[in-house]
Amino acid sequence: MTKKKFRTCALIGLLSGGANGLFGAGGGSVLVPCMEKYLNVIPQKAHATAIAVILPLSVISALFYIFKSDLLTGYIIYAGIGGTAGSLAGSLLLSKLTGKWLHRIFGLFMIVAAVRMIL
Repeated sequence: MTKKKFRTCALIGLLSGGANGLFGAGGGSVLVPCMEKYLNVIPQKAHATAIAVILPLSVISALFYIFKSDLLTGYIIYAGIGGTAGSLAGSLLLSKLTGKWLHRIFGLFMIVAAVRMIL
């Protein structure tokens, strides 16, 4: 890996981690487009890599919130079960979708999230 690519990866990771820690999620919304645009990664690999990168980011953020006692512990198990099922389904679906459809679905989620945040 070249120094330039290393710096680009580090910067993308910093932005993704910041979004994840600040918003409680959102690392993938930074990571995927940046990997595609600045590292020329194909959509399927960008999404798969984002999932792998977000796991440690989420664990670190969760530990921080656990120590601050800011968690609603009653929801963790049920949301975790649903999240695990959705993650498995999404992982299986990822390999079957073309880059074009991944962009459409991802873009739709981004638009819905933006509208919800504005309203």
